[in-house]
Amino acid sequence: MQSGNLFVASRKIVQRSIRFTYCSTGMNSVEEAKKKAAYTAVDNHVKKGQVVGVGSGSTIVYAVDRLKQRNAAEDLNIRCVPTSFQARQLILDAGLNLSDLERETQINVTIDGCDEADDNLTLIKGGGGCLTQEKIVAAFSQEFIVIADERKNSSQLGTQWKYVPIEVLPFAWTQVKRKIEDDLGGEAKLRMAKAKAGPVVTDNSNFILDWYWGEGNMDWETVNTRIVLIPGVLETGLFVKMAKKAYFGTADGSFVEKNRV
Repeated sequence: MQSGNLFVASRKIVQRSIRFTYCSTGMNSVEEAKKKAAYTAVDNHVKKGQVVGVGSGSTIVYAVDRLKQRNAAEDLNIRCVPTSFQARQLILDAGLNLSDLERETQINVTIDGCDEADDNLTLIKGGGGCLTQEKIVAAFSQEFIVIADERKNSSQLGTQWKYVPIEVLPFAWTQVKRKIEDDLGGEAKLRMAKAKAGPVVTDNSNFILDWYWGEGNMDWETVNTRIVLIPGVLETGLFVKMAKKAYFGTADGSFVEKNRV
């Protein structure tokens, strides 16, 4: 880390990546690859009788579809803990057993998407506004598995995704915004809704600040700690040292498996 700031020099990280291919069935190649990645993640990591954390986003639809298929064929008897309103509806629509963290002391595996992942499988999440519940469920899981398309697979954060979502109490959003900008630089923007007047409101009835940090890689573990210590911050979309493995669907109809090292 450079003296006096949180930016770090880029360095090449050795990863174990595996590429798989399969025949096209006419579906859009990216969607087909996302489906294959999601199905493989479910097949590789979900076992009978487990408690499964169900993430949010477009790729998760395929994961739940595969859970439904396997449950019908194998009587998996899994219990599913949702990370959002969307995830809860997917679980109910699929006829899977809905559970929650009050009933489950330990989650065996959580499968979720991401907005971007670097070579260390440090993630940015929260583009859909579900970051806090997603992080809680992932944190109490024995395994956290990521599924996404190839656009989310980067060598360092900021290559494709330019901001970190931060969930904040509405009472304190202005003060939190100023504190982040004063201490860490960049710009923290209140996320505005597109189908209603005013800001986006999360499932927890809070606001979201999208922090655009600027150019360069950073010490994300330190950044995350500094932000969450600001009074008024509920959680950040930085998932550091949490994901074990990721499956990235590619446009050529294959996917890449990446492991955290």
